[in-house]
Amino acid sequence: MNEKEMNKETIKLMIYTIRGQKVMLDFDLARLYGYETKNLNRQVNNNISKFDNNILFRISKDDINNDLRCKIFTSNRGGSRYLPYAFTIDG
Repeated sequence: MNEKEMNKETIKLMIYTIRGQKVMLDFDLARLYGYETKNLNRQVNNNISKFDNNILFRISKDDINNDLRCKIFTSNRGGSRYLPYAFTIDG
């Protein structure tokens, strides 16, 4: 996505509050930086020791039910295969 397409309002819509923290989900962060989500997550998994719970956590089904009811997580196969990572604003 180029800079002209990504404005402040679009970015604001990518920020959610989960577990009392403002976060961006992996697929939105990947979109923001022009990556595929699987490549972003591959890099995260290869460097997982560099992250702590204050920076990154995997959201749970409860998080989706409680905090993200309006957000639809689907893949081409009829449902998300993995729960997304949440990156905190501090990260």
